[in-house]
Amino acid sequence: MIAILPARAVSPFTIRPGAGVIFWVRLLGVFLVWSLVGDRSWAQTKAEPGTLPHNQLTVVASATSVPRFTRIEFRVVGAPPPAADKEGDTGQLVMVVRTPSGRSVRVPAFWFQPYERRSFPGQGARSDWFYPSGDPVWLVRFCPWETGRHEGFAELRAADGTTQVSQTISFDCTPSDRRGFLRKSRKDPRFFETSDGRTFFAIGQNLAFVGGSQYFNLCKLEETLPHMASEGVNYLRVWTCCEDWALCIEGRKSAWTRTWHWKLPVEELPGETSSTKATRYVVIAGPAGTERIADPSWPVAVRPESPYVLSGRIRPEKGAAVVVEVPSAGRKHLVGPSEQGGWVDFQISFTTGRNQLWLGPIVFRLQNAGKAYVDGLSLREVNTGGRLGPELLWEANVNRPARGFYNPTDCAMLDYVVELAERHGIYLQLCILTRDLYMWALKDPQSPAYEQAIRDAMRFFRYAIARWGSSPAVAAWEYWNEMDPNLPTDRFYEELGRFFEENDPYSHLRTTSTWHPSPRDMKHPRLDIADMHFYLRPSEKRLRDEVEAVLDRARLLRQNAPGKPALLSEFGLATEQWALSAQMKADREAVHFHNALWASAFTGLSGTAMFWWWEELDRLQAYRHYGPLARFLEDIPWHSGELRAFDDLLAGGTVRLLGLRTDSAAWCWLINRDATWVGAMVDGRRPNKISSAELVVDGLRPGTYTVRWFDPWKGSWLEALAERVQSGPNGVRVRIPEFVRDLACQIAPVEPADSKQ
Repeated sequence: MIAILPARAVSPFTIRPGAGVIFWVRLLGVFLVWSLVGDRSWAQTKAEPGTLPHNQLTVVASATSVPRFTRIEFRVVGAPPPAADKEGDTGQLVMVVRTPSGRSVRVPAFWFQPYERRSFPGQGARSDWFYPSGDPVWLVRFCPWETGRHEGFAELRAADGTTQVSQTISFDCTPSDRRGFLRKSRKDPRFFETSDGRTFFAIGQNLAFVGGSQYFNLCKLEETLPHMASEGVNYLRVWTCCEDWALCIEGRKSAWTRTWHWKLPVEELPGETSSTKATRYVVIAGPAGTERIADPSWPVAVRPESPYVLSGRIRPEKGAAVVVEVPSAGRKHLVGPSEQGGWVDFQISFTTGRNQLWLGPIVFRLQNAGKAYVDGLSLREVNTGGRLGPELLWEANVNRPARGFYNPTDCAMLDYVVELAERHGIYLQLCILTRDLYMWALKDPQSPAYEQAIRDAMRFFRYAIARWGSSPAVAAWEYWNEMDPNLPTDRFYEELGRFFEENDPYSHLRTTSTWHPSPRDMKHPRLDIADMHFYLRPSEKRLRDEVEAVLDRARLLRQNAPGKPALLSEFGLATEQWALSAQMKADREAVHFHNALWASAFTGLSGTAMFWWWEELDRLQAYRHYGPLARFLEDIPWHSGELRAFDDLLAGGTVRLLGLRTDSAAWCWLINRDATWVGAMVDGRRPNKISSAELVVDGLRPGTYTVRWFDPWKGSWLEALAERVQSGPNGVRVRIPEFVRDLACQIAPVEPADSKQ
């Protein structure tokens, strides 16, 4: 493979009389650019006529042709790397892509460190092994939505305002059956559709915490997502803001403490006044034997039988001495006492064991009573030629800003989560920002802190767009989980909204959530999805059961967001302290889950209620409840613009009816109110058989209709019960078959014989 060269006036392979020297010089230049590219298998591209640009920017494409809605990648060679403390910056490097229709799209680049992954199922926090592999590069990810020939070039804007551009390259986009990105329906903005115009109703749940120490690590995710998808799951809500207990791109992960008892063991040096360097240092103080342990929240992966160097500096005070111990490597090093009372550099070289994949904690121990400071702790692999690899102990840096640094291992993890979801046709609502890093700054919209929060969020989202935005699996950016609804966030959402409209080539949907319902946010014009969280607790006496809870919350959402998608994106049954209910654990059939799913599908919401207790759902094997619902909903025209929700009480109040209808069809779900989770599991009522009940659906056009009944538990049509009815002035009147728990039906017009010819 060679780099695609610019289409300029003269090809480097064109020979003119008397120009032999020029030809060979140009050919040598092509070879040098080719050498810079490195891995020849990374892209399958062909050289095109042209000359090398006057600058050093060169673009290498991963392919010459990709199907529609499939990612293509470009490596940009020759742009300077970001500053060491700003690796998360996308900088001023973009790829300018011209689509077949003539649209010019500016796609941001990002500084990409490749990672190798190995998996070890069943080993808890050490099930997923991620390790830096190869040199970092500037990378551009793009997903074409138009078929035909695309052209593009890299553009770098320097601080002085000058601009460099690379050669122009081209690639083709071929037709495909991929659905593309999620968006608001153009026919009915209350619901979703995909880029190809197909309807989309979100069926899914929360899978918020993904990480090595969580129930769902990547190994578990690989096992579960195919099963979910086979049952009709197409939507998951995932957090990327979990601090140090799970996946977190921007957070306070530290090798020295944990967020649930956050207290960094740091001090400033007395008398140090320099404003140009960090002033916080890890401190060890106490009697002989006092320890300070560097134990990153993400276990540090290492390569077996590989050389490493652990380095840093220690400042022993008043005759103290410190032993530095790398237990997994069996190495100890003594630092101090220092005669000068200043900093002492240390460096420990070691080679990992034959089967060693993890570093383990690093111990700093006072050899005698006293005090010492630690700074600059670093672990790097020693590569060929003595060159040091990427930093592996980034969690040890106590002066690393929480905002603006994007955790490299977690970024690699999210790459994999997004790719896995895309592979199985599942869309992700990514809860991106770590709330507690921003919430304190959003009290006064006119304050410098508020302004900085907006800038930091924009910087983060530019990175997120560059790294994950090209995947159609990313359905929506959720700003944060459960922000304080009383804060003045309107300006934040307004400015972030405009930022996305100008910088997100794929126009991803935007949403947010609050810890109490926020009608203001539901109505905000630059929040595309109205969102609400709700948990049914014992003290909630206003609502009879889980079905009424879903219906009540859906009404509130639709009251405040009548013209946009709306989701009940957290729902569950909980104790008064918001914990998992023991009664829920006892519900082996997952009745509560089944009922909430079916109820939410008929409320006019844009997706099912998304349950929170994913671990319990997995243990209950509750995914079986998705399949029947997905099959029943297949024919509902979500973006027809005609759907209307309705509900009623039948059979003297013993049956709750929820339904959707157009002018020519209806879909209904009926639930015995004594068969709900609250009725059966909490109140202990034994549901009786429902018989001699009738269902009336008004508003249907006159004509003949077929009524088909569906078993929501078995997921099958009860064809023996199908019948034909007439719609008259009083609507369609249907006799309900006998049932005990719940039942669903479809009322559809009988096709005229002529329409089948």
